[in-house]
Amino acid sequence: MAAMNLFADLSANAYPGRGILLGKSDCGKYAVCGYFIMGRSVNSRNRVFVMEGEEMRTKAYDPAKLSDPSLIIYYPVRVLGKDTIVTNGDQTDTIRDFMAEGKTFEDALRTRTFEPDSPNFTPRISGLCHVEDGALSYRLSILKTEGGVESRPLRFFYEYSGTPAGEGHLIHTYQGDGNPLPSFTGEPKNVTISGGIDEFTANLWNALDSENKVSLFVRYIDLATGQTQTRIVNGAEQ
Repeated sequence: MAAMNLFADLSANAYPGRGILLGKSDCGKYAVCGYFIMGRSVNSRNRVFVMEGEEMRTKAYDPAKLSDPSLIIYYPVRVLGKDTIVTNGDQTDTIRDFMAEGKTFEDALRTRTFEPDSPNFTPRISGLCHVEDGALSYRLSILKTEGGVESRPLRFFYEYSGTPAGEGHLIHTYQGDGNPLPSFTGEPKNVTISGGIDEFTANLWNALDSENKVSLFVRYIDLATGQTQTRIVNGAEQ
């Protein structure tokens, strides 16, 4: 089955929530990592991405409007050696800490579940991008409820290697808008990746719903050298 057009898929969805994309640039030279956040409430929209070295955290754009930091202030991106960890919550630190002790991505996430934001029970989505000896491999995970029942957690793990140039996989928290918000279903989407980092970032940002998009992170990692290029777009600053 051919990969679906990333930008068309996102343009057709008013509220995918938070999303992680991992894959390979169409020139074949770069690993591509992307993370976007969306929001419906004032608290959710009051966020920007801030770089700290090679890592990234969220912060309140207007501290006076911050009502509950527990699920919106965290490190979406951590770096551990040749691994880049991207998640939609504080499980980023859980994964980094477990891997620093020689344990696995899966070991870490088996200690976590979905977010405690009833009735949505927002899924925790996580990605791990590994670049070594010119090769790319990556993993994705989603932790969610079965049928929206709090006592029935589900954990899914996906592992990818040999991804062709110009393709990747996208996973996001919600199928679309709703009340409660419907969790993402099925496997991560096989999607197209096109353009250099600036073109790709602009097209990805433009594909997100203008009323709900909040911030976007994109990183290209040179497969040969490990050097990185990073772009951030913060809606609140535009």
